[in-house]
Amino acid sequence: MRTAFVNQLIEEAEKHPNIFLIIGDLGFNVVEEFARRFPDRFLNIGIAEQNMIGVAAGLAKEGYNVYVYSIANFPTLRCMEQIRYDVCYHNLSVKIVAVGAGYAYGSLGASHHATEEMGMLRAIPDMVVASPGCPLEAKMITSISANYNGPMYLRLGKAGEKQVHCAEPASLKMGDILEVRKGNAAVPAVVATGSILHYASEFLKEKSIDASLYSVPFVKPINREHIKHLAETYNNIIVLEEHQKACGLGSAVVELVSDMYANGELSCFPKIKRVAIDDCFYHLSGSQSYLRNNANLMLTEEMFDTNL
Repeated sequence: MRTAFVNQLIEEAEKHPNIFLIIGDLGFNVVEEFARRFPDRFLNIGIAEQNMIGVAAGLAKEGYNVYVYSIANFPTLRCMEQIRYDVCYHNLSVKIVAVGAGYAYGSLGASHHATEEMGMLRAIPDMVVASPGCPLEAKMITSISANYNGPMYLRLGKAGEKQVHCAEPASLKMGDILEVRKGNAAVPAVVATGSILHYASEFLKEKSIDASLYSVPFVKPINREHIKHLAETYNNIIVLEEHQKACGLGSAVVELVSDMYANGELSCFPKIKRVAIDDCFYHLSGSQSYLRNNANLMLTEEMFDTNL
């Protein structure tokens, strides 16, 4: 995903002279081409993430659309106060780009796990939260971000993620939910966000489960009409995410469906099962798949058995 992001950002920087990229002393072998082509719009600020957000806010006040890029936990968890007061309070055009969301840097331990930040940022006013599921979605979201004047969080995987969509979606607008595969409406539908989307796609194929799969590239905002369509079409929905169960995509879906049901927009309330990280730390180091398994971020065939 990070390569798709940088390549698209270079394309956007050719068209938008106000795009500025700041890194926190990482991204080598990834960002060099941007730095070579736009040396006056690139800055390595060093290992000083809180200062990086402040510098980005200052550049945004001068009219730049600023991207700050670092390993997922550092420009988010370490910088919540600066994001809230320096960026979002002033509704500035700063894009926080986190590479290695979830357990992507699992071998480095809990200090490098980004499993709560989406919920924290989702709660801050004016912040858009984007969580692409594959490189194609990362590319499309980068293009959207280049044309958006306001705070935005891009939650990327690390590297090597595979494409999930058979073809590029005809369009993607902020908040849209994308259909990956259409299945039997009597079977629970899977709604996923982030790089774990590929796991969900492969699981349904390998188990020959005739279930629909949807990707949610934006956790905030989410298209209400798209959520309403899902709630009216499926009696059972499974929400899958590599994030704490509290305040993530599952919470956002339940909140929207509950509000629509309470307002009379929905005649029934579907069953919504959340597959996410329980309220605990995992004091383990290992691969992303190893940590996902330990956190029970797994689908099972029983979840799709309509007779249970």
